[in-house]
Amino acid sequence: MNVPFLDLRAAYLELKPEIDKAVADVLESGWYVLGQQVELFESEFAAYCGTRHCVSVANGLDALFLILKGYGIGEGDEVLVPAHTFIATWLAVSRTGAKPVPVDLLPDTYNMDPGLLEAAISENTKAIIAVHLYGQCTDMDPVNALADRYGLKVIEDAAQAHGARYRTKRAGSLADAAAFSFYPAKNLGALGDGGAITTDNDALCERIKYLRNYGSSKKYAHYHMGYNSRLDEIQAAVLRVKLGKLDEWNRRRDKLAHYYLEHLNMPGLVLPSVPSWAEPVWHLFVVRVRNRAVVQKELEEKGVETMIHYPVPPHCTKAYSGGYQDKELTRTENIVEEIFSLPIGPQMRHDQAGYVVEQLSALNLISSDL
Repeated sequence: MNVPFLDLRAAYLELKPEIDKAVADVLESGWYVLGQQVELFESEFAAYCGTRHCVSVANGLDALFLILKGYGIGEGDEVLVPAHTFIATWLAVSRTGAKPVPVDLLPDTYNMDPGLLEAAISENTKAIIAVHLYGQCTDMDPVNALADRYGLKVIEDAAQAHGARYRTKRAGSLADAAAFSFYPAKNLGALGDGGAITTDNDALCERIKYLRNYGSSKKYAHYHMGYNSRLDEIQAAVLRVKLGKLDEWNRRRDKLAHYYLEHLNMPGLVLPSVPSWAEPVWHLFVVRVRNRAVVQKELEEKGVETMIHYPVPPHCTKAYSGGYQDKELTRTENIVEEIFSLPIGPQMRHDQAGYVVEQLSALNLISSDL
């Protein structure tokens, strides 16, 4: 049996009539940028997340960057970020001229450790970006409480957490603002790039609307030096169709994740940890094993596709080389040698999950000692 890591074509085929009609309607309308579909999607996604506002943009990196710009963060400022995350979280900070300051992870959830934040704060710190890694929210109460004490902004990087909940509230409504990506592989994915910002802050919403559209609220009236970062009408129309299926597709992911959790209890394999207050949406199902390369190779030979998210922490990349040698980030540096992601997705079949369990259970796993 072949088990792909994620089958995007199957997702399209499940909704083919609705998606095809949505795209055709946009083509027939003759209006392709900042039109009715974008307005409707922004309204619907804000309501879904539980916020007053949603501003759609071109991609998730732009969403983070425009939030930071909207708050005036730039040269000379510092922003606390997770050491373990996709590099886009860091790039958004660097793009403003500010400096990303890494904070190590919790060894059970792999999200940023709130207990390490205060020691990383300096007189130049302006914000904290909390990434909801793999579809599970960061523990936001201590993050927000610390930010309130120091007068810092808190930004959610919710690129992997569409629909996730933290103490009953959805990701996107847990901080001053949140950034989403609609990259095709996300739980809510477009047919190309896309992103959005959710917030209850009226002024921030207006600033970002200017910034995403050349600093303009109407043609040739430019109030800021802005950017071109707009979600197009076709992607908005597709996302509206998929938003209607998001909760169901997340429930399918949850069912698969619980099957894995129930049937993969074996020595040598560290399974995901879910706190009592978390309702993850299982964007990824990440496990740990010491002999990862061997395990991945043997699974590949059996037709099971796996991936590593993420093999190189941002502070260890060439892009950020030379700036972080003094940082104690050993938890991150250790776990990236052992983690890998098993196939999971709303179109994955039960027999495929059973096959993954069967093949993984047959392997000789070496226990992690971290």
